Amino acid sequence: MTKDAQQASDGTRRNDPGDGVAPDATYRVQMRRVVFSSFLGSILEYYDFILYGTLSAIVFGQIFFSNLDPVTGTIASLGTFAAGYLARPVGGLIFGHFGDRLGRKKMLFWSISLMAIASVLMGFLPTYQQVGALAPILLILLRVFQGIAIGGEWGASVLMSAEHATSRRGLWVAFTPAGAPGGALLSTAVVTLLSAVMTDEQFLAWGWRIAFFLSVVLFAIAIVVRLRIVESPVFTAAVVETGRPERVPLFSVLRTQLGRVLLGIGATAGMFAASSFITVFLVSYATGPGQLERQDVLNTLTISSAISLVTTILYGALSDRLGRRLTMILGAVATGIVCFLVFPAVASGSVLIFGVIFIIGQAFTQAAWSAATPSLLSEMFDTENRYSGASLAFQVSSALAGGLAPVTFAAVLQATGAPLSVAFIMAGLVVLSVVCLLVIGETSRRSLGPRANTVRDE
Repeated sequence: MTKDAQQASDGTRRNDPGDGVAPDATYRVQMRRVVFSSFLGSILEYYDFILYGTLSAIVFGQIFFSNLDPVTGTIASLGTFAAGYLARPVGGLIFGHFGDRLGRKKMLFWSISLMAIASVLMGFLPTYQQVGALAPILLILLRVFQGIAIGGEWGASVLMSAEHATSRRGLWVAFTPAGAPGGALLSTAVVTLLSAVMTDEQFLAWGWRIAFFLSVVLFAIAIVVRLRIVESPVFTAAVVETGRPERVPLFSVLRTQLGRVLLGIGATAGMFAASSFITVFLVSYATGPGQLERQDVLNTLTISSAISLVTTILYGALSDRLGRRLTMILGAVATGIVCFLVFPAVASGSVLIFGVIFIIGQAFTQAAWSAATPSLLSEMFDTENRYSGASLAFQVSSALAGGLAPVTFAAVLQATGAPLSVAFIMAGLVVLSVVCLLVIGETSRRSLGPRANTVRDE
């Protein structure tokens, strides 16, 4: 391998000084574009994804499942939310295969395009009263396409940032998970604004559709940015320049790194369940009959998401100092404790108490967990199959833990009538994740070159 190729494989490749540009200038420009592209794409993906979750909790039960009683309708609506999560591994596998063979950049374009198309079509969906059972079927179908899109987007965004970074990898990669609260902030702000300027009847009839149509603006901006970035230098050195891509990257992962996949699933299971618990299930529970006002809960979610956007990036930088493992374990344990506090907070009837506990849970405990996750998973796999391996672990965990969590929590609560039963489930998932993280060990010093388990020279 040439010297330049070796530098690229370690993520340290720079522009040629003879190109008329000051050393490192081109790299810095590309690094900013890549990070912004990942951040913006993540905002769009999670804007649509979390918008669906929010509307599932407060609207879709009445629109697409109006033939059911309110409680059952809410559970059915959250079930369609789970369908998107269950489709995410499919997207991870499809995009991971081509991303490991053809490159990360191409997948960035196709993943965001698929999400935009699905979201716009969702805004045109007929209701149950208009077409009967066809309405929820179409809803689920589009939700599946959303899940496939976000399953592919995550891997491309994370790896483009991780494989371009020459230092502070945790910080730069954290901009991708920061897009999740950014998308939540934007989607909740839009729903809040629409709810404020419309009557409930108008919002249920057509107002919710506007929120989906607005995603076109974000899509256009993201495409312009992504057309100006270059392929990952690590991927180029390891696959393009050698001309030896894995024929079927997934098979390689399952044959040689299955243990890493299983540990990755376990390490992130609690994180996904906690995210769904806070942003979906808790929103539905807190706005139920006799609980808090819907607008107060949405305002709390908006504020919390704004704070999370900042804290996620800060926790990513912190993971460069403390390590991925310790950052995630601290966030996991703290999140588990918060899950026991939110139900008494709702029962208190105080918006202030609920708001403080909610914000601590999303913006200060769960954010630490999610900020270091993409860096850890990127560092667990080899370049030749990193997209497939990291996506498989991340998306299977999201489907099993994140997707099934809201409907499971709702069903358990309905069956037991005891909110703390849900908190104990979360505690069990926290224990699982902590154990897996202890087994994985620290990853922040591992190279992203052809051998991911090689310690970098500092």
